[in-house]
Amino acid sequence: MLYLIGLGLGDAKDVTVRGLEVIRSCSRVYLEAYTSILTVGKEALEEFYGRELILADRETVEQEADEILRDAAVSDVAFLVVGDPFGATTHSDLVLRAAKAGIQHRVIHNASILSAVGCCGLQLYNFGETVSIVFWTESWKPESFYDKIRRNRLSGMHTLCLLDIKVKEQSIENLMKGKKVFEPPRYMTVNQAAEQLLQIVQNRRELGEELALTENTICVGLARVGASDQHIAAGTLQQLSTVDFGGPLHSLVISGCMHPLELDMLRLYAVEPSSFDQINVEDSSTYLSS
Repeated sequence: MLYLIGLGLGDAKDVTVRGLEVIRSCSRVYLEAYTSILTVGKEALEEFYGRELILADRETVEQEADEILRDAAVSDVAFLVVGDPFGATTHSDLVLRAAKAGIQHRVIHNASILSAVGCCGLQLYNFGETVSIVFWTESWKPESFYDKIRRNRLSGMHTLCLLDIKVKEQSIENLMKGKKVFEPPRYMTVNQAAEQLLQIVQNRRELGEELALTENTICVGLARVGASDQHIAAGTLQQLSTVDFGGPLHSLVISGCMHPLELDMLRLYAVEPSSFDQINVEDSSTYLSS
């Protein structure tokens, strides 16, 4: 059996009781180490689980899946994922490979940012398509995520933005030279995501477009959701570009049309309470260019 086990969002103890029982009984246990991170390291997990963990980076999961599935038809193998196992499409590919090889699989679910984001006070059923915001480079500055946010806001929906993670990445120079030298890990902050969105807003303004959001759009920044030092701040996009959220992982929510109850919840985390005074919660049409 191949077990895909969610670890939750906080620390080692967030694993379910059933998940922990399976981890302790498997012949091999892999820890997926590139779509997300826990606030504790591999060593803390090993100590709590009482098992050695094999780190599985992107290359291992996407190119060496056969090694993960080795002997899984006759013994139990566990694949651990921060959050929920199906928070990333890569893990669906692993399940399909297992099925093709005649290997059964079982999923043990856990909390993910897709559900835990409700802690900020915005209702989950009011969220539209989730988007990913990637790190810009000097020569590559995609804006496609802005267009998805626009579609959500046209429907009055909130947008959860998952922020880029760069783990075990190579520089172009080392790639060209074939050197297995990796850059230090990087985790996008709310500030960086907000700054990129502000630049896109300015670009679209100069093109004369009707704006999907502006510097004054109400947004929510979240950091280390599920951990004891979780941090939430609500304010304008401009305000969130300067808030110190601390260490990773960060997420950003762009608000849509808000119910009065949602608005009251966001005020609990307001950077500046006066930012919420002029919001018209009844008229969703105000959410473009506002």
